Amino acid sequence: MSFSRTGGVVILDADGELIFRSGLGRSQGIQTALFDLIKKRENEERFLSPMKVDGDNYFVMGWITDEHSAFLIDPEELNQELFEFISSVDFGYDLLNEFFNHPYSGMTVVDRNGKIVYLGSIHEKFFDLGRGDAVGKHVTEVIENTRLHQVVETGVAEIGQLQEMNGITRVVSRFPVIKNGEAVGAFGRVMFKGPEKLAEMNQQIAKLKSELQYYRREARNLRDHSHGLNDLVGRSEAIRQLKSDLSKVAGLDVPVLLLGESGTGKELAAQAIHSLSERREKSMVTVNSGAIPGELVESELFGYESGSFTGAHSKGRRGKFEAAHNSSIFLDEIGEMPTDVQVKLLRVLQDGNFTRLGGESNKHSDFRLISATNRDLSKMVEEDQFRLDLYYRLSTVTIELPALSERLEDIPDLVQSFINNSNSPTVRKIKHIDPRVYHYLREKAWPGNIRQLMHEVEKATIFCESSELGVEDFRPQGMKIWTPTIPEQEDETGSMKSLLQSYELSLIRKAMARHNGNKKRVAEELGISRSYLYKKLNEDESDLCVVGDFG
Repeated sequence: MSFSRTGGVVILDADGELIFRSGLGRSQGIQTALFDLIKKRENEERFLSPMKVDGDNYFVMGWITDEHSAFLIDPEELNQELFEFISSVDFGYDLLNEFFNHPYSGMTVVDRNGKIVYLGSIHEKFFDLGRGDAVGKHVTEVIENTRLHQVVETGVAEIGQLQEMNGITRVVSRFPVIKNGEAVGAFGRVMFKGPEKLAEMNQQIAKLKSELQYYRREARNLRDHSHGLNDLVGRSEAIRQLKSDLSKVAGLDVPVLLLGESGTGKELAAQAIHSLSERREKSMVTVNSGAIPGELVESELFGYESGSFTGAHSKGRRGKFEAAHNSSIFLDEIGEMPTDVQVKLLRVLQDGNFTRLGGESNKHSDFRLISATNRDLSKMVEEDQFRLDLYYRLSTVTIELPALSERLEDIPDLVQSFINNSNSPTVRKIKHIDPRVYHYLREKAWPGNIRQLMHEVEKATIFCESSELGVEDFRPQGMKIWTPTIPEQEDETGSMKSLLQSYELSLIRKAMARHNGNKKRVAEELGISRSYLYKKLNEDESDLCVVGDFG
């Protein structure tokens, strides 16, 4: 037979005689089972125990003193696994007591309205509250950054969450209390390890946060690494080989010398090496050796102390090598380095030591050197324009970048990449490119390589009146556009190299004539560096600055 599903109370005197009963406590079957249970637990002051009567499960909580004994009987059907667990142990009450009052665990219980119905003693001490002061208050009034009330609303548990309370970060788990498929409350537990352990716990959490930031940086670096190689646009065999070579040398931490014509992308290659190296945490330091006035090269590279020369900063200034400590330094146009500075450069490459201009004490920098030039350094060594020992130091590993003429099949990818990544409104308006444009561009000569190609494309977008770039945009109507032609050669049996050199000089002569000898404008139009222009001018026997020579 089944009994009423209301609770029950049974109270006995010191002799075990029944003095009060209510609810289920009136049932003779319940009383008989309860007396049997008491005989088994008579030596315990408190206990929580399961009890089975006529196939129904009950939980009994008992308190036994010298004068009276009281027992609460709960008939509510509970989880079968929980009933079996309590049935298998004789410390159910102790377990429940530990669950609520363990000194290393803070327990909070809220009702369906988010109001506190229980706050553990360790929490009361932590929040400087008296016993029971928090009961009846909304949990947000007592506990900082709590989400217990939201767990009641969602009915979803939150496990192992970080929560800051009183300036201390702790690990918190929150659980809804479900009854008849509805959340009727929630409880949360905060793990403590005693007051003396709180500082240690927070140090561990701070360490974990630091490690998390490190791995985030590593993940970002991994993205940056691939981005460095992807900046070298193209799918030709020449560019694939270049990427392979750069990947191989990047991790060696040895000096690398990049050779190639002006405009071939030597700085992009240097950045790719740095991005793939162990020094990638710091930004690469870039120095354009050809753009620094000769008298300032030393102070720019090695820094200077206060008062070392007129106009020097009162506090002095660190140089590029000092800034490149634990990173990479890229010396572009290394062939333009003055010979007197080459000696000091050799010293810093040997042991990393240098002295600021106007200073006396040695400084040290741990750096990785990447240098680049479009000049023939071996020839410069023969002509005593470049130190042999420095050349050996620079060229531990030498990589030559292909000219655009060696990878014409990459022109479509280069043009499309330029348009996609440009910040210029005139360039970004282009949504489509006439395929004939690529054929047209492949037929042209590119002494300025990729830099010149990008310059020509940008100019064409200025004259383009629609979102489609066409061949006609490279030859706008109403303007006299100079179209270079390969000069006729008296002897056309020469080598390809000699013919190209002759053609380059022809382009430079005509540009010098158009710009009245203004070398800056000539270099900009042709897409070449001024140092390369000076080199070609020195090679030519003509007086290129005299406009009248060209009619």
